[in-house]
Amino acid sequence: MKLFVGIDVSSKDLVTSMISEETTEVVFHGNFVNDLKGATELKNMIIDTANSNHLDQVVIGMEATSIYSFHPAMFFQEDLDLKKLNTQSVVIDPKKTKRYHDVFAEDKNDQIDAFYIADFLRVGRYSVGIVRQENYIALQRLTRSRYELIQSLARAKQHFIENLYYKLNKLVISDELNTSIFGSTMMSLLTEDMITDDLLNLSITDLADYLNEHGRGRFANPEALAKTIQKAVRASYRLDKVIANSVDTVLSVYAEEIKAFQKMIKDLDKAIEKVVQVTDEEQILRSIPGIGLVYAAGILAEIGQIERFDNEAKLAKYAGLSWREKQSGAYASDNTPLKRTGNAYLRYYLVEAANRVRIQDPVFGEYYRRKYQEVKHTPSKRALVLTARKLIRVIFFLLKNHQIYQEKR
Repeated sequence: MKLFVGIDVSSKDLVTSMISEETTEVVFHGNFVNDLKGATELKNMIIDTANSNHLDQVVIGMEATSIYSFHPAMFFQEDLDLKKLNTQSVVIDPKKTKRYHDVFAEDKNDQIDAFYIADFLRVGRYSVGIVRQENYIALQRLTRSRYELIQSLARAKQHFIENLYYKLNKLVISDELNTSIFGSTMMSLLTEDMITDDLLNLSITDLADYLNEHGRGRFANPEALAKTIQKAVRASYRLDKVIANSVDTVLSVYAEEIKAFQKMIKDLDKAIEKVVQVTDEEQILRSIPGIGLVYAAGILAEIGQIERFDNEAKLAKYAGLSWREKQSGAYASDNTPLKRTGNAYLRYYLVEAANRVRIQDPVFGEYYRRKYQEVKHTPSKRALVLTARKLIRVIFFLLKNHQIYQEKR
């Protein structure tokens, strides 16, 4: 028989309610401090309660509350004394327990929340909690931090583009500029070395020489690029000097921020390379064309042990790559929106990896093109998400069967 332990976690407290499977009655209510001493006291109480009620298995559950639930969940999962009672430590999506709570009660406090977490465990609507070895935890810290920096970098670039439009609107919208504005040479040209009049007064030859020198010969046709830049500058609106100075200052600030984010991301990539060991899982993922070390690390850090998932559909749901069903009677809608739930970090790394895989693998490339042609509204976004969903099926099969990816010819 089982003992179900519901814990409402906060930064300071572990409010606890325990339910016996045999009687479905509350056998303990209590409050403990959320630190090592408090968790140890709660552990001893769980063991005493299980023994006194002749229960031989313990399920401990708490809602995912970011950093607050991490330590207690790992403590209860790894404790040797609790392992003797066949203990499972489960972290639950708060949305699920809220819906369950709202069915039965309107009142809400920490003690009531703890009871309904325990009762939610009792009815068996939970998944086995994730068990992470130290390298998975370390890897997740790095890959999640990298994700956050990528988001910050994207925001900084967007702000840079918005301000650059004030200064050189035609350059921002130019279809002839066959290089990235965020390359080091272009950023230097636009924020440090040149002002608008300088760009106009330079000869094409001098500007081309500047591009070739600072770009270290990487531009295929620096003269054509120089002409495109001058053409865009000439066609752009002119700013009042006061406004122009303000815009230049803002551009310089965002340029420095972009450089800082790019450096931090490179530093994290190096740290990820050091943490990722040459394991079967990592080699399996990297056998898929387009998935490099960093994306493999991000995916593995979030999936953890593949044995947690019974099938690829559950893995897809965990990643938030599943769709709401819209069906009634004989009617089934073709327009089914993507669920906005699941693990955002895993979803990011899967989608980014899928974008690389579809370029390098012909099977995924053909699948992407077919899905792209099916709709007119946001075809690229839809096709990429569907390609990521296809990638999940492949990843699940390979990890489950410990197989290397074989390209279809």
